[in-house]
Amino acid sequence: MGLSCLRSASKAAMSRWRRGGPWAPLPSSQRGLGRGAPWVTETHPTFGFLFDVDGVLVRGRNVIPAAQEAFRKLVDSNGQLQVPVVFVTNAGNCLQHVKAQELSDALGLEVSPEQVILSHSPLHLFRQFHEKCMLVSGQGPVEENARNVGFQNVVTIQDVRKAFPLLDMVDQSRRPKELPPLTTDFPTIEGVILFGEPVRWETSLQLIIDVLLSNGNPGADLAAVPYPHIPVFACNMDLLWMAEAKMPRFGHGTFLVCLENIYKKVTGRELKYEALIGKPSIVTYQYAEYLMKQQVERRGWPSPICRLYAVGDNPMSDIYGANVYNHYLKATCQARSQAEVKSVGVVDPRSEDHSELRKDWYVLLESCKSILVCTGVYNPHEDVPADLHKSVMETVFHGHRDFRFDPSLVEASYVVQDVNEAVKLVFEQENWSQE
Repeated sequence: MGLSCLRSASKAAMSRWRRGGPWAPLPSSQRGLGRGAPWVTETHPTFGFLFDVDGVLVRGRNVIPAAQEAFRKLVDSNGQLQVPVVFVTNAGNCLQHVKAQELSDALGLEVSPEQVILSHSPLHLFRQFHEKCMLVSGQGPVEENARNVGFQNVVTIQDVRKAFPLLDMVDQSRRPKELPPLTTDFPTIEGVILFGEPVRWETSLQLIIDVLLSNGNPGADLAAVPYPHIPVFACNMDLLWMAEAKMPRFGHGTFLVCLENIYKKVTGRELKYEALIGKPSIVTYQYAEYLMKQQVERRGWPSPICRLYAVGDNPMSDIYGANVYNHYLKATCQARSQAEVKSVGVVDPRSEDHSELRKDWYVLLESCKSILVCTGVYNPHEDVPADLHKSVMETVFHGHRDFRFDPSLVEASYVVQDVNEAVKLVFEQENWSQE
């Protein structure tokens, strides 16, 4: 299925874990000693969880039993979470409060919308585009989602098709029977937001390409192809995702592959993105960090969160993203420690992009460890190749075109069977006792 490199890299981690390597659970005589004596329990959490949803907590409409067991460990006797939790999913075809309610029903606890990050949630940050006329693509409540993250002037693929019916010609049954009147009052499109995979790919691909080639004026006759084209945002880069079927299903990343290759074939140029949103992009983890800070403040926990644990099933999005963010945090800490002046004179390496999210709280965040579970896209039932390096170099890369492939970035910090085992592992690492 083309996942051999991802499985191999994480399979190697699994082998070390099972052999009692550096990531193995502590022997029973030493458990609970990770950050203090076994009789000492931290009153307030200094760590938090980032949970993926599909393949970790649910498979399609079905709840993974281990998820319910895991969250029984995470809540106290009053049904309140004992540690901060943010759900980070690349899904984007639903509303935030609807996803929160789905999680509440599945897990048996109250999940607030402020704990849920959909693939497009970080678009809140791109305020300079919020008043521009934006074309939105996807399925579900894409217009409402766009408005909920700040965009005030939105048109849909269906709006374009209705205004310019001669553009959508693949399905012969939908072609206009008579020549329609010329549309003259349609607004100029100033940007494109790709929320997720649409239903009729041929229609969306054709009309998005038309918008890009016409500089936002579909139906116009331009003498030359404009380049660079109008801004394009893409949310959710997952090539594949796991539902009830035995094999992974096409994700929005597959649609992006089609769009990029059609644009390049037609124009001879690369399709450029203003931003790629959703895992594994760093901005998604920055936004998760911000929501976790808000959660800590709402609960009145005095201790800052120093360590994040990201639990996912997809090595190319969940593990890659968490590892990239971990490297980012380490580099930030190192740069800060090497600075010879106090913070008032130090340039914040993140100040140029959305600095309002983190102020000084991010200074205390040390790491983001990745935990890979075996209940979704990742399948551990393969032997580790004799030559792991050769296997990785010869594999098919399932990440997005604009991300480089580094084998170390798809190797999880920990590999466990399911999310319940992930929570148990973190509690051991953090010397955290359940109430």
